[in-house]
Amino acid sequence: MRLDCVDHDHKLVQMIQLGLIRLISGHPAPGVVKTLFFHKPFFGGPMSELTQEVMRGPSDLSVGERELIAAFVSRLHQCEF
Repeated sequence: MRLDCVDHDHKLVQMIQLGLIRLISGHPAPGVVKTLFFHKPFFGGPMSELTQEVMRGPSDLSVGERELIAAFVSRLHQCEF
């Protein structure tokens, strides 16, 4: 379940970005993108930084292995991302 405001309460720049995603891909932006736009200074920015650190920071796993794990988990959870 996602709050209605995550889907609809966007600033103009974000609405343009979401529209471009739809135009280029032919599909609405995934929910994860809309969630990252939600209260960006409070949630979206820090969450993006954390994701970059986990996926690209120092690790015994290669970037490819981390991407494969993320894709597998997303598939298990039926995530469109």
